[in-house]
Amino acid sequence: MLKFQSNQSFSISKAYTSKSLIKFCYFTCCLLLLSCGESKNEKPKSSEPINNQKESNTEESKEDTKTILCFGDSITAGYGLEDTKDAYPNLLQQKIDSLGLNYTVINSGLSGETTAGGKSRISWVLNQEVDIFLLELGANDGLRGVAISETRSNLQSIIDKVQTKSPSTQIILAGMQLPPNMGQDYTSDFKQVFSELASKNNIEFIPFILKDVGGIEELNQNDGIHPNVEGHQIVAENVWDVLKPMITK
Repeated sequence: MLKFQSNQSFSISKAYTSKSLIKFCYFTCCLLLLSCGESKNEKPKSSEPINNQKESNTEESKEDTKTILCFGDSITAGYGLEDTKDAYPNLLQQKIDSLGLNYTVINSGLSGETTAGGKSRISWVLNQEVDIFLLELGANDGLRGVAISETRSNLQSIIDKVQTKSPSTQIILAGMQLPPNMGQDYTSDFKQVFSELASKNNIEFIPFILKDVGGIEELNQNDGIHPNVEGHQIVAENVWDVLKPMITK
């Protein structure tokens, strides 16, 4: 009987020791897991300020960037070029980047666009903020023989919408001229529309965007109307003469 009790006490003592050992191991494992969890949690915390700073700098850079919108027809769109990067809006961007200026040039040219078409889509285009608005429309009106009064009215409407939407936006009006086969009176009146509108609205003016390009065979594509790669380089210079003082002053 005593022997049985002694063995029973030994078994109880052994069981108690085993349980204590298991508890100790369990407690140690918990500490290790908690320690690992804390070290993992600490890493993101230390990197968060850096990530936030990068995002903040990116947002500030975007906010500081100003926009130049080229709103025009096939001349602006770069019709017929193998690569539209050769069109004058992208060439303007290259000039701007070379000077380290924070401007982005947007090409909003549409081949075949008339002043009436431009008038109908201008509201949608102005959903974005625009700092400088280059208006290059009218050539297709002239080639189609659209009434001068209609061309004038449509261009004025576009100018009005830009100024109403954003009074601080600077506007450049690109002048256009027609070949003499359209008739002397019509071509003369057509040319005068642009200078009159520029003067009336007190906006910047490019007398003839195709200066030194229009009518010169080697600077135009086979149709004799649209500038080729070399022609667009000269067009970019014509625009740059007016644009550069506006963005570097």
